Amino acid sequence: MQKAKAAFAATVFLASGALAQTPPAPNGIAFPKDYKDWKVLAVSQRADSNTMRVIVGNDVAVAAARAGKTNPWPEGAVLGKVVWKPAKDPLWAPATVPGDVVHIEFMEKNSKRFAMTGNWGYSRWRGAKLEPHGKDAGFAQECAGCHNAAQSQDFVFTRPAALP
Repeated sequence: MQKAKAAFAATVFLASGALAQTPPAPNGIAFPKDYKDWKVLAVSQRADSNTMRVIVGNDVAVAAARAGKTNPWPEGAVLGKVVWKPAKDPLWAPATVPGDVVHIEFMEKNSKRFAMTGNWGYSRWRGAKLEPHGKDAGFAQECAGCHNAAQSQDFVFTRPAALP
């Protein structure tokens, strides 16, 4: 009986782990499972979409930001952006806090793999269920087209926040 319970528990554990796997973006970029451990580089708010964001970076991106070497960003830098709809804090009415997750997106600097999109690979997952955005790898052209406006900053809109 004990062995049956252990086997059942192992099966449930493995099945739930498989269900929890986030599929890659259509261009093959994997969802960085450790992004929650990355450091915050900046925050932003977009009036056009009424969203709030936190921008995080992997170790390569954080080191570049702290050293002021972000134009260009180094190979291997990955920037993540978690996007929420704003919500009112139920305990403090004047405060705006993150509400529902809109999407999570990442930019990966890799000049060999992503030469066609300004040396950056783009990926996005929608909602709390993290559904990959785009039907095929061509979705990244939409991202690159928008990021052309930031070409003078290595195609990155984010300016790391100054820390005293």
